[in-house]
Amino acid sequence: MKQTGLFLFTALAVLCAACRYAVCLMTVLSVTAFASCSGDITESDGTTEQPENPGTPEDPDNPDGQDGQDAPDTPSGESNILVAYFSWSGNTQRMAQQIVSQTGADLFRIEPVTLYPEDYTECTEVALAERDSDARPAISTAVDADAWSGYDIVFIGCPVWWHTAPMIINTFTESYDFTGKTVVPFCTYASTYRDETLARIVELTPGAEAHLDGLGLTSGRLNDGTNVENWLREIGMIK
Repeated sequence: MKQTGLFLFTALAVLCAACRYAVCLMTVLSVTAFASCSGDITESDGTTEQPENPGTPEDPDNPDGQDGQDAPDTPSGESNILVAYFSWSGNTQRMAQQIVSQTGADLFRIEPVTLYPEDYTECTEVALAERDSDARPAISTAVDADAWSGYDIVFIGCPVWWHTAPMIINTFTESYDFTGKTVVPFCTYASTYRDETLARIVELTPGAEAHLDGLGLTSGRLNDGTNVENWLREIGMIK
């Protein structure tokens, strides 16, 4: 009788241990599966690459807010370097200003005649319609012809919209003669299509004498100004 009781006690202990092991295994598998799914969601959300939402924690001040904004930057022609940029949420503007502070270049904001909607969803819809219709949004100001002829180097920057450069960049590049000039692309992006957008700016300026390696940054990496500084040093813009 004692042996039978001992056998049953031992069997019950083994069974309890097995149950505890199974519970732990299921917990580990559940955590792993959740982490994997979370990564997939993040990657999936980044594939549309729509305009970034202004007023996010990474860009709370919306420095490029279109409502009552200042007049577009007017190049003085005192430098042989021009930084031309289009910005909606303000991230590309920040990057352009960092380039100017390091190089002493002139600054020109590519400003549309018809401003893009401030509402995020509405802006994405307009941007997509322009891309699909191969539109050429009109620009409200222009670089003076005499000043343009004096620029040897032209930086061209924009955000990534729907996998590529906004269509207003096409308008800008088709409005000027890039013969004899060096073009340097730059962009800001949320998660993907950085390289494609930099390459698109190169494609839009085939008449340029040369193209230097471009740089794309997220709004978070823009907070560290050394990223722009190091890039400018690598391409020979500063020492």
